[in-house]
Amino acid sequence: MSLLDKANNKLQWLTGKVKELGGRATSNKSRQSKGEHEQGKADLKDAGEKVKDAFKQ
Repeated sequence: MSLLDKANNKLQWLTGKVKELGGRATSNKSRQSKGEHEQGKADLKDAGEKVKDAFKQ
C-alpha cells in the first residue's frame, strides 16, 4: 500500500506543478498559489510515508 500512496503523492505534486506553471504563464496568482499549496501538501504526505517506512524496518 505504501507504494501506491507514494505514487499518488507524486501525482498530486505533479498536478500542483502544472497548476503553478499554468498560473505563472497566464499571470493568474490564485492558480499559481493553489499549485504551490498542492505541491506542499504532497511533500508533507511523502514525508509521512518516509517516516512510516522508517518505523517498519
